Amino acid sequence: MKRIVLLIATNLAIMLVLGISASLLGVNRFLTANGLNLGALLAFAGLMGFGGAFISLLISKPMAKWSTGARVIAQPSNGTEAWLLDTVAAQARRAGIAMPEVAVYEGEPNAFATGASKNASLVAVSTGLLASMTQDEVEAVLAHEVAHIANGDMVTLTLIQGVVNTFVIFLARVVAYAVDSFLRKDEENSGPGIAYTITAIVCDILFGILASIIVAWFSRRREYRADRGAAQIMGTPRPMIDALARLGGFAPGALPKNMAASGIAGGGVMSLFSSHPSCEERIAALQHA
Repeated sequence: MKRIVLLIATNLAIMLVLGISASLLGVNRFLTANGLNLGALLAFAGLMGFGGAFISLLISKPMAKWSTGARVIAQPSNGTEAWLLDTVAAQARRAGIAMPEVAVYEGEPNAFATGASKNASLVAVSTGLLASMTQDEVEAVLAHEVAHIANGDMVTLTLIQGVVNTFVIFLARVVAYAVDSFLRKDEENSGPGIAYTITAIVCDILFGILASIIVAWFSRRREYRADRGAAQIMGTPRPMIDALARLGGFAPGALPKNMAASGIAGGGVMSLFSSHPSCEERIAALQHA
């Protein structure tokens, strides 16, 4: 319930900020008496599309901590926490990035990395993963997350999300205006009617589904790359293969929606919409790399 409330509150706050910004800049006035102002519409779509994606990126670390209940290890309280800090520090040096924050959260086997930049990141691992894997396998999972950070995957996925969001908003309103104009062609009032609003909502949903497929495809590609990065950091693909094989037998720990693409486990029936390839596909890719 906490995660749902946080997600809803965050989305509402982002939309409020972007709505006010659009009004102040005047880019929300793309519907004019002379028709659709495509320049203003593109500016509006870009502001809403990229603005939402980048605000989400900037607040990704605190949101991840709040939504998962992750506890950042400032001073290790036991041998496992000391080992986690030392391992991530060594991997960060090999990857050429600043030391990420390291956190532990209660949950089923999973892990994730997030943060607005390579040098302001967070690596979090679940208690379920620590309890269920060997030390080499946990180290491989940590290396996978460090590779995500080193590859700049959070920023890359944000840019992709911003682009597809922009096209969804832009195209949905162009189609909505065309449909509304066709239905109202015999009326003297040239302003948009209810058909515009309904069509825009329907197109937002349909184009949004298509956009999610594109984003998921890019996300799956970055998972393969992070797996290879983990193998390079560790000097061998064997621990990553073992970790994936073990994860393949688990029900992956649930992550908040905005964190799901940063986790370690994935796959499933809805593979077209999945942010992760199946563990079997990832193992095959590592074996043939």
